[in-house]
Amino acid sequence: MIELKEINPEALLADGFEDAYIGVCEVFNRPPLAAYDRDKCIAILMERDGMDSDEAEDYFDYNVAGSWVGENTPVYISLSEKGGNHG
Repeated sequence: MIELKEINPEALLADGFEDAYIGVCEVFNRPPLAAYDRDKCIAILMERDGMDSDEAEDYFDYNVAGSWVGENTPVYISLSEKGGNHG
């Protein structure tokens, strides 16, 4: 398993979403970044903070995924179902 801090010590992590961490995202000509499962992040907000689904999605979109703090900002991925549509 790739250890993010070994390949990009400047990579930022999303505090409070450790259980949603899924690995490292690599994109050409960008530093490796922390990757999180979007649905798990929303589930964490619902369970931890008592938000309903709509509140959690709105909060996540604006305050978590919408927070740009530079090129080392984490990425949030919506995972498709196994065997999902590719186009």
